Amino acid sequence: MTHLHFYFHEMYSGPNATGLVVAVPPGKNSSIDTFGALIVIDDMLREGPERSSKLIGRAQGLSAQASLDGTALLTAINFVFTEGEYNGSTVVILGKTVSSALTIEHTIVGGSGRFRMARGYTVSKVISWGGGCFLMEFDAYIIHH
Repeated sequence: MTHLHFYFHEMYSGPNATGLVVAVPPGKNSSIDTFGALIVIDDMLREGPERSSKLIGRAQGLSAQASLDGTALLTAINFVFTEGEYNGSTVVILGKTVSSALTIEHTIVGGSGRFRMARGYTVSKVISWGGGCFLMEFDAYIIHH
């Protein structure tokens, strides 16, 4: 088993946004909590919580608002590692993200490179949210070949 610890940095507003609402049902507000909203991300994975910490990869994927009350997203993300011993490898996560939860668990459903045929889970917790930025701390527990 491999344990990875990293930070997920998202900028959801401004000219350099890395997370965007790209579609909502006709006649609805463009908001992450609108039922049917589709959000696409290309967020930064860093060694530490500081924006200046080493970039180790990207979180690329999408979320769809899957609850009528706007509280739960279906999330599918590829963690694409671009530095170090896992450079070129990916880990794929899938699961429910409850927007109000401070701690979130997702299933690892696959991977590539060093993480080919990966299984396991991630545990993430919100560190900060506001000012157009979103920061989460991730621990990934990966079983692979």
